[in-house]
Amino acid sequence: MSRKKHITFIVNPISGTSGKNFVLHLIEEYLDRNVYTYDVLKTQHMGHATELAHAAAERGVNVVCAIGGDGTVNEVACGLIHTPSALAIIPSGSGNGLARHLRIPTDPLSAIKIINLGNIQLMDYGIVNLKPFFCTCGVGFDAFISQRFAESKRRGPVSYIENVLNSSLRYHPDTYDIDIINTTNGQEVHKIHKAFLISCANASQYGNNAYIAPSASVRDGLMDVTIIEPFLPIEAPQLAIQLFNGTIEQNSRIKTFQCRKAIIHRTRPGVVHYDGDPLETGETIEVEIVPQGLLCLSPTEEGMPTVEVRVQNFLTEHFKNMYNKTEVLIQENIRKSQRITQLNKELIRKISGK
Repeated sequence: MSRKKHITFIVNPISGTSGKNFVLHLIEEYLDRNVYTYDVLKTQHMGHATELAHAAAERGVNVVCAIGGDGTVNEVACGLIHTPSALAIIPSGSGNGLARHLRIPTDPLSAIKIINLGNIQLMDYGIVNLKPFFCTCGVGFDAFISQRFAESKRRGPVSYIENVLNSSLRYHPDTYDIDIINTTNGQEVHKIHKAFLISCANASQYGNNAYIAPSASVRDGLMDVTIIEPFLPIEAPQLAIQLFNGTIEQNSRIKTFQCRKAIIHRTRPGVVHYDGDPLETGETIEVEIVPQGLLCLSPTEEGMPTVEVRVQNFLTEHFKNMYNKTEVLIQENIRKSQRITQLNKELIRKISGK
């Protein structure tokens, strides 16, 4: 008999829009015990997930699973880069960008089934000014929004959209000098762009199926750089539609290229974002891709599914969420009923003196 693998689940109790007890119930019920033993650790402060993941990797844990949003996934993955321990994800956040790119279902039961399959693959990750990222990083409007969102007390996609709408008309684009190094044709290129934002993507989307780099792959050793040039307010709805239907590269305001490394210069210090978290930096921003630096559990395919598959996934996700929550409640009621029956039997035995 082969030796069982051990998986450590790292839970951020406050990430996303709901609690995690439901997910822990599903793990107890549906994790394949013929394959895995497991333990659960809860984070207590920012950066704690990285510490827990790194310690788990040093203990030789086979798989470390992040239960949370993009921030939790980033922290756990940071503790696992260049180790034999693989990252798994049960998405429980408000964006779930990397999970969605890897086609890990946002329905927790389906995500657990992916873990049970145990398909491990190597993936790339990025570094922006010494900070690792696994999905996207960027400068400009998306970084500005990440800072506003981090300061907001409200979470979830509605809060995010409100921040975008309230800030977009007041935001002033900047001019950036970009040195593009290790391009696909081996040339080094210098560009000057006035830009609404510059996104450097390892994966295809920000989260919530907002595809800023629809062609990006986490397994090609390259980052996809997307530059959105300044646009008129009347053009914003079309850009938004194309962002969510995966056709943003077709917009005339969009410039894209691939490279291994880019150095972005701006006129003053400011904020960048990495996997949606804001970071204050100086005038120079260095971004590069590290090929095949992280093991992860995921389906074999990645990236943006077809329109038909996206619609099917949307419907399946919502029906499964309803079904799973109902099933957990039923199982809890069965356990309570069994416990009450056992207590009644013990009480009858005591009363009868048997």
